[in-house]
Amino acid sequence: MVNYNRKRLNFFILCVIILILFIYKKNAINLNIEEIGDFASIFTSIILEAIPFIIIGSFVSAIIQIFISEEIISRLIPNVNIFGYLGAALIGLIFPVCECAIIPITRRLIKKGVPIGFGVTFMLAVPIINPVVIMSTYYAFYDKQSMVILRTAGGFVAAILIGIIVNSLEENKHSIILDSVENDNYCNCGCNDIFPNQSKFKAIFEHTNREFLDIMGYLIFGAFISSGFQVFVSHGGFNFISDNKILVIIFMMFLGFSLSLCSEADAFVARSFLANYSFSGVAAFLILGPMLDLKNLIMLSGTFKKKFVFKLSLTTISVVFIISCLFVICGI
Repeated sequence: MVNYNRKRLNFFILCVIILILFIYKKNAINLNIEEIGDFASIFTSIILEAIPFIIIGSFVSAIIQIFISEEIISRLIPNVNIFGYLGAALIGLIFPVCECAIIPITRRLIKKGVPIGFGVTFMLAVPIINPVVIMSTYYAFYDKQSMVILRTAGGFVAAILIGIIVNSLEENKHSIILDSVENDNYCNCGCNDIFPNQSKFKAIFEHTNREFLDIMGYLIFGAFISSGFQVFVSHGGFNFISDNKILVIIFMMFLGFSLSLCSEADAFVARSFLANYSFSGVAAFLILGPMLDLKNLIMLSGTFKKKFVFKLSLTTISVVFIISCLFVICGI
């Protein structure tokens, strides 16, 4: 499963690179030394600023993965509807579960009787509503601290709304889970393969190492795309997008989905877009990316039935788009 997912991701990355080369040739962009220097400076700053938070996030999530079971998480989610959604949305403040494990943990929670809406809210909120992500967003937008509020509040509201909507669309929890998935310990980074017969300390180290390397691959790719866009925008090739706030939201949501960045590092990439795109568009990037990206979509498709994945994806995109448009209406 992991190798198949990586092949699909590699194919997508290749398509994006071909698209970039096409845009480069179509616009007859000739880079001079200063523009190459700007690209290198942006690229390097994104990587260096993000690395400490990736290390912290990988280490903390490794500890959670090793020592905290889904039974503990399920017991902390209240059974009453309104409090259940609030608890599911806020539990990331206590247990910032790693992104590679959030989908399989959600599957196990639903199988153990947690309502679908609570499970969906938990799955979508935890990558945004957790201390490491909030801290990294605050650091990336140190002079634009309202972005931290927009991302946290927007992600909180969006996760609850999506959970409520999906729960109303799916009443039978057994109908959404693929029967062919037998490995409840499946983890995108493959850490489940190394835990048996190993000490807890070594398992934490291995999980941290693997998740760090996995995240860095996406970060480098995202930083490359982001830095390239800054150079291309200087040639006026994307003015038709930046001049329309609705187009900016759609475009940034597409980038958030396609770049598949870790939520612990995506704020640093988003910060580089703020110079050319609207505040609401960058907020859409920061909210949608952790909830639904290419990497998570592949994992969802391998865990839940396609009909449920389609409903969840459509609902997530629609809710995030509406919230982002509300930001525009409010003058953000």
